[in-house]
Amino acid sequence: MPPAADDPATRTALAAHQAGALRWLGGGAIAVVLGVLLGAAAVALADSGRRVPGLGLAVLAVVLVGLVGVCAGTGALLRTRRWQRALSGTPWRTGRLRIAGPAIIAFEPEGFDELDPTQQPVRLQLLSTALWRTRAVQDLDGGEVRAAPVGAGQWVLTAEGLPTLYGARAERDR
Repeated sequence: MPPAADDPATRTALAAHQAGALRWLGGGAIAVVLGVLLGAAAVALADSGRRVPGLGLAVLAVVLVGLVGVCAGTGALLRTRRWQRALSGTPWRTGRLRIAGPAIIAFEPEGFDELDPTQQPVRLQLLSTALWRTRAVQDLDGGEVRAAPVGAGQWVLTAEGLPTLYGARAERDR
């Protein structure tokens, strides 16, 4: 079986994920630079004797939002790189997806027999908390999906015709 990264849809989804990460990183960096420039302008205004109420809080808010964007972008970029590496050596596994809650899912690999007590589905929890991503995965309930482990209890899911990848982590045994 060929590696999952050889699939053109997977390459496109990884490129889109990377582009989103770069947008977050770039937007965050721009916000930090604008916050610093706004801070310099605030200092210049204060030195001239004019004070603008709330300007300091606005500067702080812009810089903090920018830092959050930089962190989110960096994390997403690292995740994309990790997924690319893992998917280049792992084939997709096909199977059924079962939904057990808002973000709790079970992947039943092809050949899974739910009546066999020795077989257990792969229980996963979505990494994303975005409502639209959670609903998109919930719409796949009972459908055929492709999944691949990407290391340390992390999995990636997709389905035929979906333009994106969904990250999930394996639930720990209770």
